[in-house]
Amino acid sequence: MNNVSVITMFFLSCFNETISHRFVLFFLSLLCYCIICLVNVSLTVIIILDSNLHESMYILLCVLCMNALYGTAGFFPRFLWDLLSDVHLISYYGCLIQTQVVYSFVCGELSILAVMAYDRYVAICQPLKYHSIMSKQRVIRLVCFSWFTTFCIMAVNVFLTSRLKLCGTYISRLFCVNWSIVQLACFPAQTTINGIFANITISIYALHGAFIVWSYMYIIKTCVRSIENRAKFMQTCVPHLVSLFTFVVIMLFDFMSMRFGSKVLPQVLQNFIAIEVLVIPPIMNPLMYGFKMTKIRKRVFVVILKN
Repeated sequence: MNNVSVITMFFLSCFNETISHRFVLFFLSLLCYCIICLVNVSLTVIIILDSNLHESMYILLCVLCMNALYGTAGFFPRFLWDLLSDVHLISYYGCLIQTQVVYSFVCGELSILAVMAYDRYVAICQPLKYHSIMSKQRVIRLVCFSWFTTFCIMAVNVFLTSRLKLCGTYISRLFCVNWSIVQLACFPAQTTINGIFANITISIYALHGAFIVWSYMYIIKTCVRSIENRAKFMQTCVPHLVSLFTFVVIMLFDFMSMRFGSKVLPQVLQNFIAIEVLVIPPIMNPLMYGFKMTKIRKRVFVVILKN
């Protein structure tokens, strides 16, 4: 057991499939990251600077963009470096930090989508109370609470992982995730607490999903009765539903790939599935909301015409 205490580095073994195309992948990944930064920063700045967009719906969209910038910053710089490196090593603490950032980004995304679902529920089902219920101060408190609790929950998961005695250094992913590190534990009995808390975490965010479903059941029921509400639904709820559907499908693919894909799917496809959540939502969300929401679209056109 002497090797247990001296593990200070992990080897990311899934980069072997990228060696022959590393420069093409580096260019495409850099372009992708630049697009993510451009669209999310632009939308964030537009919402912050335009006082007409200081409404709960746009504040939540701004937070969604900021969360995307936070999550991708924990992945892309390191990923780009690894694409050009011959040896794909990451320090033990660097791996834990990356795990914390990626997991809190993913779960934070679902938390923000849940708050957005509540915002749409109040706007359509209780329009007369909307401005009193969803004031700017309350929205900011809801966002801070949901993101802070997410960060703390993920920090507990990472802390429980940090206490494990590990007997391996090879992580079969392009980046660090909690599940891959736990698999390296010397004794399965060590991971019991990790498994319990992981199941609690999954249950918490499953409840987020159930709350979103409940909200939209009432929203759809209300919209059936009113042409005005149907128009509001198409403009503000459809982008949210598309974001939610995309996120859920990506996470299901990732879960199935981690559990069963290693024996069935080729490594290249597993790699693509692994990074989908860090590529598709951060690009798709700001573009879709930007084109669908009239106020943002008009503001973007004004900025373009001025320049």
